[in-house]
Amino acid sequence: MNIFQPIKNFILDTLFPISCLSCGRDNFWLCADCLKNIELLSFQVCPKCEDEITDSGRVCRDCRPQNLDALLVASKYKENNISKLVHLYKYRFVEDLHVPLGKILVKTLLKSQLPLPDILLPVPLHPRRLRWRGFNQSQLLANYISKNLTPGLEVPVAENLLQRKKYTPPQMKIKKYSQRLYNLREAFVATKPEEIKNKTILLVDDIATTGATLFECAKVLKQNGAKKVFAVVIARQEII
Repeated sequence: MNIFQPIKNFILDTLFPISCLSCGRDNFWLCADCLKNIELLSFQVCPKCEDEITDSGRVCRDCRPQNLDALLVASKYKENNISKLVHLYKYRFVEDLHVPLGKILVKTLLKSQLPLPDILLPVPLHPRRLRWRGFNQSQLLANYISKNLTPGLEVPVAENLLQRKKYTPPQMKIKKYSQRLYNLREAFVATKPEEIKNKTILLVDDIATTGATLFECAKVLKQNGAKKVFAVVIARQEII
């Protein structure tokens, strides 16, 4: 047990008293009733062009071939308090929020027609950013999906198949898509290619914007023999 955890919890509870972001109910960041009221997207679009409505967020015919075969987006970023939940989770280090956010991702996956993956793969953080944040938010989400997507039959989480070897500025600070791609060039490397070959892999992340990070991860996985690469995120954030 981390001896500093009680101190951390006390500081967080003092600075950010726990109450439901939707209704204000005490002791919940998002109570069960408000979680049920979060609207999932009624349709999915091609992750590349974002114009064509496709089954389960698969890449449309005009954009094929792509290394990322499909992207599921759970909800709208600016609705349902999603932006607040993600901000607290990612930048205020409220780890407990992986539970309601994980539930949203599970509901989205169950609603889709994507096949059950062989492996769940959280998008990795560079070690430097991981030390700063203290946890990989995508890994916590992947762990929740693993235990709850098919109860009694956990889908394995392979957190070490990809390594982020290049420390890069946050993608949200980069406006041009071409620069985002350059920022991520050779940022990821496969550490265990033998465990990737012929596998159907589901990438898990919190937010996508242009999707450059997911496309780059998928490229490395496909280069190392992955059969199919899908991804799921809570929302897609627009560039301001």
